[in-house]
Amino acid sequence: MFDSDDENLPLSRPAPRRKPQKKITPQRLKNIGLYYLKRFESSVENLRSVLRRRIDAYARENPEWNKHEAYQWAEDVLAEFERLHYLDDARFTEIKVQSYLSAGKPARYIQNKLRAKGIDDAQIESVLAEEEYNPFEMALKLAKRKKIGPYRAPETRREFRQKDMGILVRAGFDYDTVCEVLNYTPEE
Repeated sequence: MFDSDDENLPLSRPAPRRKPQKKITPQRLKNIGLYYLKRFESSVENLRSVLRRRIDAYARENPEWNKHEAYQWAEDVLAEFERLHYLDDARFTEIKVQSYLSAGKPARYIQNKLRAKGIDDAQIESVLAEEEYNPFEMALKLAKRKKIGPYRAPETRREFRQKDMGILVRAGFDYDTVCEVLNYTPEE
């Protein structure tokens, strides 16, 4: 089909080479952690996983290197950050719960997200108990934002009821709350 001497063929380029990982040292782990915390609020477990991913990436390129020693360095960095209050799971939990509640997220969603970040259930429950959480208001806020249920055009509400119900249930709201929201008539 193509002649090998054809000048119009695109040149094949070799795959770009990745830069080698910088050597992991205790100071480098500290710098990685500080840079991460400068950009994001984090739980202890979340920062631990960030540091371990960096250690593992370096260990893949340098198999003779002792990554278990680096894991201990990461634990030392985490302990120092906790001592200096750069890391505080209670503060992280409060910030995330308030953020999720202001976005109209249900309690189940919040619990799952925080568990994934390494926060224990007792701490999540205590922060949720302190906050004013009304599932109906949260579901209504989500319905308003997505323009579903009572915020849909009246002539299409019945047609889209199942779809709207699915959206709210998948978001984490229980069946009774979803039915209450879909039967709600907003005051205009």
